[in-house]
Amino acid sequence: MSIFALDFPAVTHLFEWPDIAFSDTYLALNKTSLIYLVGMILTVATFGLAARKRALVPSGVQHVAEGGINFVEQNIVMQTIGPDGRRFMPFLTSLFFFIFFVNIFEVIPFIQFPGNSRMAVPLLLALVVWVIYNYIGIRSQGLGGYLKNSLFPPGVPKALYVIVAPIELFSTFLIRPLSLAIRLWANMMAGHLLLVTFAVLSAALWGFGYVPGLLPFFMLVLLTAFEIFVSALQAFIFTILTAVYIGGSLHPEH
Repeated sequence: MSIFALDFPAVTHLFEWPDIAFSDTYLALNKTSLIYLVGMILTVATFGLAARKRALVPSGVQHVAEGGINFVEQNIVMQTIGPDGRRFMPFLTSLFFFIFFVNIFEVIPFIQFPGNSRMAVPLLLALVVWVIYNYIGIRSQGLGGYLKNSLFPPGVPKALYVIVAPIELFSTFLIRPLSLAIRLWANMMAGHLLLVTFAVLSAALWGFGYVPGLLPFFMLVLLTAFEIFVSALQAFIFTILTAVYIGGSLHPEH
């Protein structure tokens, strides 16, 4: 008979939440949808409140908003698109903040769930990015020019086009949105599982005394700090890859 057993919750309990309101309708609310709703409200409120103050010396929410804008401009837009990318600043900045706010709920007490560990919205965001960069490519290069530059990169020997063209077709029009969505979803899901695992392990070992429970507890604290970093990192990666795709559509290689 084992004296040590872990009561690990079922995966469905970790990622599927019962409806809170409007059950059995398309407007059903549960924990995940509320996180996305609050994430959207926080994004809008951050810039709305910052725009209302407009102090010469920024502080509080204005400082956060201006710092975020400067970060996206200098570290994402200027590095991937260039000066022409400033017109995409509202979209890219909103994208970064929204993803970060939804991710950071993973470490908020009594919530402790990253909304992007569910695949639906990461996939939706990736599809929005796919539509935008393809639209920009067609608008700036024309349909024929966009397809030509996408499928037949300059500098590649023509004999290799029979191999390169199908690869570029799948990469540009299929793999990009899937990789965007899967990267965000998988990282947040893995982080959530790690936190739950060490939380359950800490609770189980705590019954054997303080010493056995300290190691998994310290690991839980370290992983919580690490997941704060991961939440920002994944928002940054999703946004900078979006900017890279937009820049490639706007400025094809010559």
